[in-house]
Amino acid sequence: MIDEPYEDAPLLPATRRALLHRLATGQSEGRAPSMVGAVMRDGRLVWSAGRGDFPGGTAATAGADGGVRAEDVQYRIGSITKTFVAVLVMRLRDEGLLSLEDRLGAHLDTPEGGDATVAQLLSHTAGLAAEARGPWWERTDGSLRPELADLFGDRAQLHTPGRLHHYSNPGFALLGALVERLRGESWYAVLRREVLEPLGMDRTTLAPVAPHAGGWAVHPWADVLLAEPAADTGRMAPAGQLWSTAADLCRFAAFLLNGDDRVLAARTLAEMRAPEGGPKDQGWTTGYGLGLQVMQRNGRTLVGHMGTMPGFVAMLLASPQDGLAGVALANRTSCFEAGAVAADLLTTVADLEPRIPAPWRPLTEVKEEHLELTGPWYWGAEPFALRLQEGGALELTPLGTGGRAARFRPEADGTWTGLDGYYAGETLTAVRSTAGDRVTHLDLGTFVFTREPYEAAAPVPGGVDAAGWRTAGAGDEGRGAPEETAPVR
Repeated sequence: MIDEPYEDAPLLPATRRALLHRLATGQSEGRAPSMVGAVMRDGRLVWSAGRGDFPGGTAATAGADGGVRAEDVQYRIGSITKTFVAVLVMRLRDEGLLSLEDRLGAHLDTPEGGDATVAQLLSHTAGLAAEARGPWWERTDGSLRPELADLFGDRAQLHTPGRLHHYSNPGFALLGALVERLRGESWYAVLRREVLEPLGMDRTTLAPVAPHAGGWAVHPWADVLLAEPAADTGRMAPAGQLWSTAADLCRFAAFLLNGDDRVLAARTLAEMRAPEGGPKDQGWTTGYGLGLQVMQRNGRTLVGHMGTMPGFVAMLLASPQDGLAGVALANRTSCFEAGAVAADLLTTVADLEPRIPAPWRPLTEVKEEHLELTGPWYWGAEPFALRLQEGGALELTPLGTGGRAARFRPEADGTWTGLDGYYAGETLTAVRSTAGDRVTHLDLGTFVFTREPYEAAAPVPGGVDAAGWRTAGAGDEGRGAPEETAPVR
């Protein structure tokens, strides 16, 4: 069997024109001096273009007329920096140097925020103030806030930790300090060595490196520009200091979707992408994971982050189900059109060139005790199907009009742990008979699943009515129903 090399195929001409049209519309209607867009598909940058004025005076799409390639021009990426810091923190967790449930104060001597857990800081549920003390930190030098004690104003703790989502820039400054405390060097030096270099992101830096765009404000009622400052924010840098390019952010997006064992495993990235402390059931539209924004758009779950700094707006969005990411960078203050452009670039490719499924292939290894679990199960009278996946993972799917789906990973003790939805973190156990010759039922967080609806021989909580299933109109005198009963035989 020969597979089509889909991942190496270029985008179709109609798709490329639709992408260029969306970028051009975004730059024009957003009144941005320049805007760059890029698309990553299955780990590779497959399209990029730029509109507007670029370093050296080039005003064209990427690489035209011998000018600089737009995908390699640096822009300030603002709060996308937070996702990089979150990756560093998750590396510390995976190495066993901290737990997400640890209080920050257990690792870092800080006058504020010490009662919050690491997970609460990563998910902006620590209840800390949104902004740093003093004048607008994004436009002022970090020397105004040299120490951790200088980060917060008079009201640092606005809400009880864990109570609600409240975005906090100083909270990520504390996480940067945590990385420094446990690694013994600056957070950016750690980022360079542990993340940027392994991923080949040599154009992502703490300060701008040519070619880079200049930051501008655009007059609201006239097409004129005002230069914005590019301050070194010092202690606040982990909240929004980095500069990067569309090409580098596409590399980062591929990592966020697929993982890289040199940096973080795919399993940890999946954990970061799950919404924390917010709605997770059907109907939710926005949330926040561990250093990642999560949103629902046109039936897709997108993950990534937006970033803003004076003179710049950046957006990175990725779709795990499509293997796609869209990136948009603009050098104008408050050009929020860039966020819509990134999302539309992604969905344009997803809609016009939907992902071709990988070829079906049988599992490489199957244990008989796992295969025994597959097939129909019933929670009460509700039907479900349990399917076996690669590596002994299980997938529970409702077969009726309701019910909760979930995926489960196998554990060394023979149980499984829920990965998503209502059963996230819950334990699934296959309970065997006393003789050990068969599985009698499944226990999922105390819910009993049986091979038959309300199977009489199974340990169904509350027991099963000895009269069994009945026909219409039959009842039980003790329950106020007619005397005659008609059990199903």
